[in-house]
Order: sequence, then structure tokens, then C-alpha cells
Amino acid sequence: MISYIKGSLQEISGEFLIVETGGIGYQIQVPFSMLSEMAVGEEIKVYTYFSMGQDQVPRLYGFSAREDLEVFKLLIGVSGVGPKGAMGVLSAISPEELQFAVLSEDAKTIARAPGVGLKTAKKLILELKDKFKLEEAFERKRNCGGDLTGGKSGALSKDVRGEAVQALTALGYSGAEAMRAVNQVEEAEAFTVEELLKAALRHMTRF
Repeated sequence: MISYIKGSLQEISGEFLIVETGGIGYQIQVPFSMLSEMAVGEEIKVYTYFSMGQDQVPRLYGFSAREDLEVFKLLIGVSGVGPKGAMGVLSAISPEELQFAVLSEDAKTIARAPGVGLKTAKKLILELKDKFKLEEAFERKRNCGGDLTGGKSGALSKDVRGEAVQALTALGYSGAEAMRAVNQVEEAEAFTVEELLKAALRHMTRF
């Protein structure tokens, strides 16, 4: 089993990278979003998944972060979704967006992926919703450069609504959208920030 490959990026062709290490060039299929991060000649580390297709052709799928690889593995664990379909999903939306879409039951966002209709998107949500945790999704988003809670913790505070609105606007929603979604949640003060965010995200999908 190949856990990762570290070497010199020799070529970018379509959705594939050619990475040379130890005198061997490995062809690795990666999400389209990852291609913009790469430059030929640089030293890179790619976390990989090996698959033998139904056509008996061995393939390597690669990701820039181990966490992204784990999301890929969860996707291919869904019945009817193979490596090609999972790569299509992660080429259309980021692993962080996928987690938020699953947690907020936003099938429309997942259905943006090529070859994924609403029926398949709803199936993904059903099978993955217990595999993701909101706090982990926000931590990943924060590590990618977004401050989701205004620097505050997710514990109960005097203004959980305000913190939730700040978190939603940090994700790219407008202030009006964020405020409207948070205000749709009844008895919000009894929630932790994470609980309120999860409930508000559900309302976001209805606007």
C-alpha cells in the first residue's frame, strides 16, 4: 500500500500529475482544485489511494492533505459511488464544502458535481451525515484561512446568535442571510454555538 509519494513534479496533464521519485514516475489523478496549487519542478507530497478498476487497470488518486484523502475514502464507502465518482465530487466542491453540505442536508450543492443528481446527493447525505462533525468541519475551514467564530470558543456565551452570524459571514454568506437563518432557529440561546450553526445551516438551504 502506498501511503504517500514525495518527489519532483515532472508534468501536469489534464487531471493527472506525474511525480518522480527514486527514478520512477507515478501518474496520479487529483482533484481539479489541486492543480492550481502545483508548479512543474517543485518538490511535492501527495497522499494517495491505490485502486484496481473493473477494467483491471491500477490507478492512483492523490490529495494534498491526509484529511482530504480520508473524505475521499468516506465517499467511496457509499454504495454506488466509486473512485471516479468521488473524485468528481471533490473536483466540484472542496472537502470542507462537502462536509458543510452534508451536515446542513444541502443536496443541491453536492449535486453540482458532474454525474451526481439529487437522488445520489441525498444518498450521500444519508450515509455520511453521521461520519462528519460540525466542529471538525469548522476547524478544517479555520485551518484553511478562515476565522469562523471571531476568535471565540464554541462554548455557551451571552450572545450565541452574534457568534453564529459572525461564523456564517466568515463562510461567505451575507449578513442578511446569516441573520435571517439564525433568527429562524427557535430558542437559540439554549444552544451552543456549534448547535446553533448546524440548525442555521439547515435553514440556509431553504432560502
